[in-house]
Amino acid sequence: MKTLIFNGSPRISGDTAFLQQEFLAHLKGEYQVIHAYDGKIRPCIDCRYCWKNPGCSIQDGMQELYEEIQEADNILIASPIFFSEITGPLLSVTSRLQTYFCGRVFRKEKPVPKAKKGGIILVQGGDRPMDKGLDTVRELLAEMNAGMMGKPVCYKNSDKVPPEKHPELLEDVRQLARFFNEG
Repeated sequence: MKTLIFNGSPRISGDTAFLQQEFLAHLKGEYQVIHAYDGKIRPCIDCRYCWKNPGCSIQDGMQELYEEIQEADNILIASPIFFSEITGPLLSVTSRLQTYFCGRVFRKEKPVPKAKKGGIILVQGGDRPMDKGLDTVRELLAEMNAGMMGKPVCYKNSDKVPPEKHPELLEDVRQLARFFNEG
């Protein structure tokens, strides 16, 4: 079993990373973490190459990631929420999924034929609604054919109480890992 994780956090030891580590502690199989802040993948430039061709005209780390997406059994998106949305660098990386949208709409293909399980971990300081970020992540997962989703893990008020102080939150993360582990 292979799990691909898109991590949108700028902090390698923040609350999102803590919950991701808790998830990994209960996950079986191989995994790969894509850190949106490492700068190896540029954003979509709307050149429209993908309107007629699979893939992308930009030659960078995304070429390898397209292969990883195809092979993955599970995809997790983990991100802090900034101003009701996932982080900018994560949006930039995932903007390159435009080739999948164009594959379906313009090229009339099924760009990611293998169905996958999808998972979501979102963390936010404060208690504002997370619906916008949650909707974005659901759409991104759908573009990667990860339509069968586990219960989203959405943690608010991380600025007041760290996630390790919430046993029910940690159980939700473990439950998401168990969902991925089920064949």
